[in-house]
Amino acid sequence: MSTKKLLITALLAAAGLARAQLDVQPVPALPQASALPVDWQHGVFMEIFVRGYQDSDGDGIGDLRGLIRRLDYLKKLGVSGLWLMPITASSDHDHGYATTDYRRIEPQYGTLEDFDTLIREAHKRGIGIVMDYVINHASWEFPAFQAALRDRDGPWRNWFVWNPDPGPGWDIWGKYPWYDATTQPWTWQGEWKDMPAPRPGSPDVYFGTFGPQMPDFNLRNPAVVRYHEDSLRFWLNRGLDGYRLDAAPHLIENNARDWNDQPESRALTKHFQDLIKSYPGRYVVCEATAKPIDYGAPELCGGAFAFNLHADMMAAAKGEAEAVQRVADYYRSMSPTMATFLHNHDIFTGQRVWDQLHGDEARYRLAAASYLLLPGTPFVYYGEEIGLAGIDGKTPRDDAPLRAPMSWTPANEGPDGFSTSLEPYRPLSLNRSRHNAESQQRDPDSLFNFYRRLIALRRALPSLTLGRYEADQVVGQAWSFQRVHGRERSLVVINYGDRPAQLRVQGLPSRARGRAAYPQQAATLKADASGQAAVTLPPLSLRVYRIEAP
Repeated sequence: MSTKKLLITALLAAAGLARAQLDVQPVPALPQASALPVDWQHGVFMEIFVRGYQDSDGDGIGDLRGLIRRLDYLKKLGVSGLWLMPITASSDHDHGYATTDYRRIEPQYGTLEDFDTLIREAHKRGIGIVMDYVINHASWEFPAFQAALRDRDGPWRNWFVWNPDPGPGWDIWGKYPWYDATTQPWTWQGEWKDMPAPRPGSPDVYFGTFGPQMPDFNLRNPAVVRYHEDSLRFWLNRGLDGYRLDAAPHLIENNARDWNDQPESRALTKHFQDLIKSYPGRYVVCEATAKPIDYGAPELCGGAFAFNLHADMMAAAKGEAEAVQRVADYYRSMSPTMATFLHNHDIFTGQRVWDQLHGDEARYRLAAASYLLLPGTPFVYYGEEIGLAGIDGKTPRDDAPLRAPMSWTPANEGPDGFSTSLEPYRPLSLNRSRHNAESQQRDPDSLFNFYRRLIALRRALPSLTLGRYEADQVVGQAWSFQRVHGRERSLVVINYGDRPAQLRVQGLPSRARGRAAYPQQAATLKADASGQAAVTLPPLSLRVYRIEAP
């Protein structure tokens, strides 16, 4: 290309940038050593919906300053990291996945200075911060998309995916994922399946995996990839400890059949993982619902949420023997880089634990033990540790029941509650009179203190944090397994049944002794010469032993 043409191209791009009001400035890499302990990412994380955690200014909406105020609570619980649902500016002003600016804090949450303070104060307490990054799509209000609509020949058009005649056969979760911008489909209020199909031949038909409000980026365009690279570095340079990459398998779609988990998406995911981990001590975890084990591997994302396991853990907690066996089998083949959870912010992962178990606290504790004492990186959903119940939703697919304000006090009003506002952004949980952080911390037998003890046990015993999963046995509704790291060995036994269970644990060192680690008053375990030991478990109970060879 001639010098004159290069100059014209640059001027046109600059004009488009001004119209788009989008910061696309290059961000140089400034990697610095992590301020956190080695292996911090193998501790327990908490997923936090900032809007729902703590309001600091009385507007009824949680914010970063409110989260900073609660860091001592999180340190007391024992978590090593926080995953923050999207905190960048968005058009939905709720869940945050419709991003309007990748380099700006959602104004209702605070400022970049508040973010810097959060990082600094969290690090003082040994807590890392991982941020949600929405890499697949933006909001329809994203300036580049608006510029692309105004000028079909402009520099921003190729940032998104357009097709005047995408053809039949497309079906993503029951909806046709192509939308005609001339009809303003982002204003549609009905069911997606009822939306009229785009008019054939319309030049403004765009692709949106998750609906018309969130157009997909064209990640075949190097300029878009560079923008995300720079935006990832923008936060890493400020001290961020890693990312949760949203919807990683959906970065590239090839056709109506080959739209999920394409080779190109995998290559991009690995590329972004490498960029993030070029900063020492950083952590990456991906959302990949279809093939999570693949994405958890180091050669792809390096970490991924263990979808499907969460449902089996909840079924096991309800006493389903087949589910107990499935959970045991999953851990036998699971990579230690997987991220485990009981449910999260999406209703398709289930209601809150309290609601799924109908308030049965004995089974609740066993559900927690099913992942807090096992391989992988456990992610606790905010409020799970106090038994926070959900609220009513408008539809069965509504995520709002999972995203109510955190219950800090019985009334949850005044300076110690969620907000001083009498009208928070969403109704408060109905079980807050007893299941609030203040009351739960005072009660030594509460769910909070159960979570705190198990997390402390995990931190204290490297075998529970980093150890191999060995010698698992399932007998009816009872499950035993060992965790081994170096010369340290732990034995965990769980009875999900409502009757006593007797197990003959195998695979222990000859004549080993097991000293009770939880509960500490449990009797000492003794193995015979063949490495077997008899264990009797009360109904709905947990035992953890430190195994000592003679």
